[in-house]
Amino acid sequence: MPVHDRRHRRRRGADHVLRGGGPEGRHLLGELRGARSVRPDVRRLRKSEGSRVTERWAGKSWATLGDSITAANGYQPLVAAALGFGKVDNYGKSGCPLTAGSDRDHGATVHVGLGMEPAYDCVTIFAGTNDYRLNMPPGADGERDIRTFRGAYVTLVESILSRNPACRLSLWTPLQRDKDGYDHERANEIGHRLLDYADAIREIGAAYALPVLDLYTESGFNKLTLDALTSDRLHPNEAGHRRIAQMASAFLSRL
Repeated sequence: MPVHDRRHRRRRGADHVLRGGGPEGRHLLGELRGARSVRPDVRRLRKSEGSRVTERWAGKSWATLGDSITAANGYQPLVAAALGFGKVDNYGKSGCPLTAGSDRDHGATVHVGLGMEPAYDCVTIFAGTNDYRLNMPPGADGERDIRTFRGAYVTLVESILSRNPACRLSLWTPLQRDKDGYDHERANEIGHRLLDYADAIREIGAAYALPVLDLYTESGFNKLTLDALTSDRLHPNEAGHRRIAQMASAFLSRL
C-alpha cells in the first residue's frame, strides 16, 4: 500500500476513535484539527508558555490571607489543581476585617499576617468587605496606624516583604456585594463606600509595585449576577468560587 494511503487511513481511524469518545473526544478532535492550522511559531510559543506556567508554581507553597470568602476554602483547591501548588495554607478568618481595633480584633488580617511564618512562595491578601461593613476608617495616604485600613494594609505588606522578600505577594480587591443593607453603592456609617477600600488597595499595590487582582471591577460580581454567583449576595457559591479561581489562576500564572 502506498505510504500516502496508509497515513490517510491512520488519520481517518484516529478521527473515528475521537468522534466515538463522547464530548471529550469531540473537544480533543477540535483541538487537534485547530492545532494543524496554527503557525509553527505560535504553536511553539504556546508550548513554552504552558511549560513555564506549569513549572512556575509546581510544588510551591501558597498562603491565603482574608475573611470568610477565603476561610470557606472554595477557590483555593481549584487554583492549586490548576497551577500545581504543593502546599496551600488557609489563614482566612470569617467575619473579621483586615484592620485592627474592631470587636473582632482576634481575627484581624493584619494580626494574622504579622504572625504568619515567612516561608511561602506565594502570598495573597483578599480583604476589605468587612472593613467596609464594620465601618473601619480607610485612613490617609502614608498612614501607619493599624487601626485604619491603609495603615494596617501597609504594615502587613511591609512585614511580609521585609521578612520574606523572595515571596510573590499580590493584593486582591473585594467583590461587589449587596447584603444587610450594605451594597457597593451605599456609604457606610462613617461615609465611605466599598469602592474607597478597593481604591486604597489599588493605590497600595502601585506604591509597592505589587500586582493587584481587581475583583471589584473585573470579576463580573455585580447586582445583576450576585444571585447566580453567591449564596446570599455576598458569599460566593460553587459557581462564584469557580469564577474567582479562573481569574486567580490566570492572574497568578503571569507572575
